[in-house]
Amino acid sequence: MKTTLVLPDPVAARLKHEAVRRGMTMSALVEEALRRHLDEPAAQSAPLPDLPRWDGGLRVDIADREALYDTMDGR
Repeated sequence: MKTTLVLPDPVAARLKHEAVRRGMTMSALVEEALRRHLDEPAAQSAPLPDLPRWDGGLRVDIADREALYDTMDGR
């Protein structure tokens, strides 16, 4: 199949240089690169790190106004 690719000039220059270095056509190099990329197993995203934990110190029921005021006043 024939298709058109739009590549930034620096990428096209690198592609051409690498194809010449390997003694390949640009098309053959692009095909090889695409096959390798498409044949790789899907990248597994790394597990997310645990969220940081900290001890907030005092615990108070904010619905209990007296307990909240006592805590805020340091009692």
